[in-house]
Amino acid sequence: MNQTSQTVAKILLELNAVTLNSKKPFRYVSGILSPVYTDCRVLMAYPDKRRLIRDLYIETIKKSSVSFDVVAGTATAGIPHAAWIADRLSLPMVYVRGKAKDHGKENMVEGIIKKGQKAIVIEDLISTGESAINSVNAVRAAGGKTSYVFAIITYGLKKAEQNFSQNGLKLITLTTFEEVVEQAQKMNYISKEEVQLILDWTKDPISWGKQMGFE
Repeated sequence: MNQTSQTVAKILLELNAVTLNSKKPFRYVSGILSPVYTDCRVLMAYPDKRRLIRDLYIETIKKSSVSFDVVAGTATAGIPHAAWIADRLSLPMVYVRGKAKDHGKENMVEGIIKKGQKAIVIEDLISTGESAINSVNAVRAAGGKTSYVFAIITYGLKKAEQNFSQNGLKLITLTTFEEVVEQAQKMNYISKEEVQLILDWTKDPISWGKQMGFE
C-alpha cells in the first residue's frame, strides 16, 4: 500500500474513528454483527488531522486527473469534508440529502449545480456504497454529471463493487479496511491471530457472526 493509505489508516486508529473488536463485535442497525465500527465524524474534533485528511483527499483527487466544477458531499458525514475540499479549491459545493425535503421546493440537492456541470461526490465510508450511489443519482437528476466517488475508507465488500460497477462509477479511497487491519496489528491494537478473523467479515458480512459462534 502507498504512504497515503498507511497514514490515513494510522490516523483513523489513533483517533478511534475505526474500532476493531473480534471478541465483542458490534451490532449494526441492519442486525448483522461486525468486528469493526467506523465513525469518521470524530475527525471534526481534530483540526490538524482533518486538514491533513483534506489535503490527502485533494492530492488523491488531482492524481485521478478527473475534471470537475462542483464538489458534492453526501449527507451527513461527507458534508464537512466536501466543504473543506471545496473551500481549499475555491470551488462551488452542494450537498445531497438522505431524502428529499417534504416541503418547499422538495430539494434533494442543496446548493446550485447547473445542467451539464461535472461533480465529484465526497463520502467518508463505503460499506455497500448505496448512500454514495443515491447521492450520485440525485446529482445526475439535478442535471449534473458525475462518475467519480472519493471516500476516506472502504470495507471492500463485493456488494459495493457490484453497485459501483452497475452505476458506471469509479470509487477511489484514501485507505482500505485491509490496510487499517494491517496497521492495527502493527500498532498492537489487535493480535496477529485476530487479523484473519476480522478480514473474514468482509467476505460474508451477513453470516460472519454465526460462523464465529456469536449467534
